[in-house]
Amino acid sequence: MSAIPLDYEVLRLIWWALLGVLLIGFAIMGGMDLGVGTLLPFVARTDEERRVLLNLSGPTWEGNQVWLVLGGGAIFAAWPAIYAASFSGFYIAMIAILLALILRPVGFKFRSKVDNPRWRSIWDWSLFVGGFVPSLVFGVAVGNLFLGVPFRLDDTLRTTYEGNFFGLLTPFALLAGLVSLGMLVTQGATIIAARTDGPVAERARSYGRISALATVALFALAGVIALTLLDSFKVVGTQDVFGPSNPLGKSVEIVAGGWGANHAAMPWTWLAPGLGVAASLLALAALQFRLKVLGILSSSLAIAGIIATAGLTLFPFLMPSSIDPRSSLTVWDASSSQLTLFIMLGATLLFLPFVLAYTAWVFRVMRGPVTTSSLHRNPNAY
Repeated sequence: MSAIPLDYEVLRLIWWALLGVLLIGFAIMGGMDLGVGTLLPFVARTDEERRVLLNLSGPTWEGNQVWLVLGGGAIFAAWPAIYAASFSGFYIAMIAILLALILRPVGFKFRSKVDNPRWRSIWDWSLFVGGFVPSLVFGVAVGNLFLGVPFRLDDTLRTTYEGNFFGLLTPFALLAGLVSLGMLVTQGATIIAARTDGPVAERARSYGRISALATVALFALAGVIALTLLDSFKVVGTQDVFGPSNPLGKSVEIVAGGWGANHAAMPWTWLAPGLGVAASLLALAALQFRLKVLGILSSSLAIAGIIATAGLTLFPFLMPSSIDPRSSLTVWDASSSQLTLFIMLGATLLFLPFVLAYTAWVFRVMRGPVTTSSLHRNPNAY
């Protein structure tokens, strides 16, 4: 391994950061579509108005899903223990998300095939489900990381999950889900307000201001509860950050109210929650004063701040275990080998710029307002 120019510790930190970047990327890009879908039945009242929103998300949603695929691939290849534990423990939740996401392409394609109000209404609400359910469940999953997930590892590192889907729906986890829902609805509202006009844009601004304010309040409430009321996890002793991945090679204890330890030791980490709150308030102001680009940018920064807050608060834990703290998975003991991480880093540095360039090109081609008049000029509109 001496031929590898980066230490194992550094590679693990890089991939922890890259995982966060990919999750933020999906929340920003995919959050546009999830937010638009959640708002669809409320900001668009007539058939033409709803077609405007379909044609706002329809041409770009597939490209935005690339970030979700990249995030799942990164977990599978860089953090296989996390992939195994989370996809088995959150299996029903993952199926619910996938089924909801499947409704979106089907809704885009079939909604306007039949000129029948009831048919179209069914697909409109299906698109709502396709936005609402993933937005909520993703946050619920993150909330459960703070509570600990009921899994354990045996001596051969095989995962046994001892919970169920409804056990994930605790009050704090649902609160985290509402934070996720609020920030993604705000993201969708800023996009609608920026790229549509008339009553649709005005309603989006109204809902967006409410969701931005709700995001700030719910995020602050979740932070207070996490820092003062929730038990946290702490590695006892020194963990070998250069050693091979073996989650059972450490000791972990449960500490009352200890999730603020990283913020106390590294005050700069308070920048993340500060960004989440300040950017959400800026998004609210941008919606109020019709500052289109600022609204999108500030909502995206709020998403980055909120997700970064979760990652920095949990560090070094990636997936704590509530029933066997020693089985908890951390940055230092849940990764692939040093060689695998290095090869994957090279591939990422090679191909990620292509993803970014393609995304920028697509949005440049699709730029401009989407209005009822533009639908009449486009024979391929949904």
